[in-house]
Amino acid sequence: MSFQKLDELGHKLEALEHALAILGADEATHMAVGGGEKRAEAMAALAGMHHRQATAPEIADWIAAAEAEPLEDTKRAAVAEFRRQYTNLTCLPAEFVERMTTARMRSEQLWRDLRAKNDWAGFQPALEGVVALVREEAAMRADALGLAPYDSLMEQYDPGNRAADITPVFTELKAFLKVFVPEALAVQEERLAKRPLKPLAGTYPVDRQRELGLAMMAAVGFDLTHGSLSVSHHPFCGGVPSDVRITTRYRTTEFLSALMGVLHETGHALYEQNLPKAWSHWPLGKARGMAMHESQSLFVEKQIGRNPAFWRWALPAVEKHLGEAWPIDDILPHVHRVERGLIRVDADEVTYPLHVILRYELEQELVSGALDVADLPEAWDAKMRGYLGLSTADNPADGPMQDVHWPGAAFGYFPSYTLGAMMAAQQWAALTRDHPNADADLARGDFSAVNDWRRERIWSQGSRWSTPELLQRATGEKLNAAHFTSHLKRRYGN
Repeated sequence: MSFQKLDELGHKLEALEHALAILGADEATHMAVGGGEKRAEAMAALAGMHHRQATAPEIADWIAAAEAEPLEDTKRAAVAEFRRQYTNLTCLPAEFVERMTTARMRSEQLWRDLRAKNDWAGFQPALEGVVALVREEAAMRADALGLAPYDSLMEQYDPGNRAADITPVFTELKAFLKVFVPEALAVQEERLAKRPLKPLAGTYPVDRQRELGLAMMAAVGFDLTHGSLSVSHHPFCGGVPSDVRITTRYRTTEFLSALMGVLHETGHALYEQNLPKAWSHWPLGKARGMAMHESQSLFVEKQIGRNPAFWRWALPAVEKHLGEAWPIDDILPHVHRVERGLIRVDADEVTYPLHVILRYELEQELVSGALDVADLPEAWDAKMRGYLGLSTADNPADGPMQDVHWPGAAFGYFPSYTLGAMMAAQQWAALTRDHPNADADLARGDFSAVNDWRRERIWSQGSRWSTPELLQRATGEKLNAAHFTSHLKRRYGN
């Protein structure tokens, strides 16, 4: 049976993916600085083995034969995902992949050096080389997938997402935020005039923050027998579902950024730990794309972790681990701080989507050829002034050089961040319709009903449906900006 051959292939690929994921997580957390060169060699060799096995010509025959076999629904869905994966892996010739890998790595290395020096002129030629290759890739993918070029890039991160569906939703959200950001800032000002901000104590030992983080992870449902918490330069969730590695970073002057980082990564980890174990070696058993993954992390960080009900339960844990008692009315202004800024990763819940929409609009123009890399700083500055009233005219390091995504050739990724925030708000709205006591549960530290709802609707489904289908099945409707805007109005409005 051909399905049997695909099943065996799945086990081999899963083993290589496992090794690569653990080596990658170790590199970011525990590897000695001198180990980099040999680690890169080892990972490149494993990645090459994986690619060769996953793209072997005979797989096309196995998939075609399996599609003709009388299979039950789950296996039929598994074959469809094998085909999707195979098409996406084989539509680029090996020589192109090598050219792209070299250009991408060179561009990222240059970016690290030149961003620190704010040197756009030095960086521009490298980015031009990457964008030329991205346009080439988009054309090849579009041809193989029967999609528009930009859609074919988004398909790599979120199967089923199309610019024609996303753009109107983003346009609506952008119009709302341009009016709402000044309103939220005025409300914040008014509240602080009545009750001034109580400063944080500013002495938070790392070991105590770590204990608080572990306590919160376990409480919200993380299985500590199948995962761990470490430190890295940038928080991430890596590893594999049976051994999830999450990281955060600590500042001893405040505790909220590390705690929110832990909650965010725990959201990713809960998704991984609760994927269907029987399908783990098939593409069908993987998480469904970046936007859905981001919706799970933002669900835990924003819908739960910044919810006042959560803090009614969490404050005694903060006092126990950090030795500091906070009234809820003094902590919430820190948890809900809104501020216009240039940096996407530091942005709050209200201003963050504008950073993403700016990039989404610019990268579509870059991919289509409507915008040249040389004109990017000016275009970025114009949008930044229009959306957030800030300028990056003399500061490309905090403008088009700010993120690693474009130097690393990751075009079509940015929309996932804001789609994730909108999807999280939509999931919370659907959950509270089904389970009106959700806030009362959080205030008691009971996350079981909230997790059961997500396990049934999202986690257990793996990659059975496209991103838009999965959201519609989970919440009963297509992506709807109204849930996110209502959430922001409730939390940050009058």
